[in-house]
Amino acid sequence: MTDDEPVRIRAAGGVVWRPAARGVEVCLVHRPRYGDWSLPKGKLDAGEHPLRAAVREVAEETDVRAVPQVRLPTARYRSEGRPKAVDYWSMRAAAQGGFQPDTEVDEVAWFPADRAVRQVSYPHDAEVIAAFAALPPVTATLLLVRHAHAGKRGTWTGPDTGRPLDAEGWAQAQALAALVALVRPTRLFSASARRCVQTLDPAAALLDLPIEVVGDLDEPRPGQQPDECALAAAARLTALAADGEPVAVCSQGKVIPGALERLTGRADDFTTPKGGGWLLAFSNDRLLAADRL
Repeated sequence: MTDDEPVRIRAAGGVVWRPAARGVEVCLVHRPRYGDWSLPKGKLDAGEHPLRAAVREVAEETDVRAVPQVRLPTARYRSEGRPKAVDYWSMRAAAQGGFQPDTEVDEVAWFPADRAVRQVSYPHDAEVIAAFAALPPVTATLLLVRHAHAGKRGTWTGPDTGRPLDAEGWAQAQALAALVALVRPTRLFSASARRCVQTLDPAAALLDLPIEVVGDLDEPRPGQQPDECALAAAARLTALAADGEPVAVCSQGKVIPGALERLTGRADDFTTPKGGGWLLAFSNDRLLAADRL
């Protein structure tokens, strides 16, 4: 299929890896219906975010609980004559249960990446695994989000830092909580604005974690230069990545683009809608990937 054909089937999955004696091993599944070896994947439920679908499908097919890290190339092909697109992420295996064979997947096996490329039955799967194998090691994963919808600034009579989420914003915050949980954060960080803290409230309740408020994620104060805030936020994100633990961070619309420009070294469009965000993967102190949610 061509890239401009309308996609009729949306699916998501992962290149799930675990440490091995030499390098890493990649998880593949055998499907008796097709007699093939492939990457774990499956169709999106109605209204489901692709990242959440990818983690869910991996768990359902392999009984592996995995943490997404870097977005990989999208596989595009025809399935039963219809254009299909499968979004993939590299995923670290965090926990594994007792796999039970069924009619959909009757075997789960782990292979070194170079062998996995040869083991899969389809060239598009081999290309995705090769893209994973070319990545440097991921040492930390951060979820960076912009605060959810908080109404119009002009209709709020108090200080702007006290402006709360509105009904739309609370719905966005609830949806974000499910995405935040996917990275299994050990800490939650927020800019000091009330709407930022509230955006992480549902995630904090879901994960039973406190929200740590830090001023270097804030928008510029009167008289403060935007570059100063962007540099402070970029430094904070780099420092968090250096700890090597997954975290979730909520900041503001005038901070996130500048911080990502400095971390990536690129002047791309990092504009982030309210309630939107980025999955950031670091290799030591270097930002390896910034993938829009």
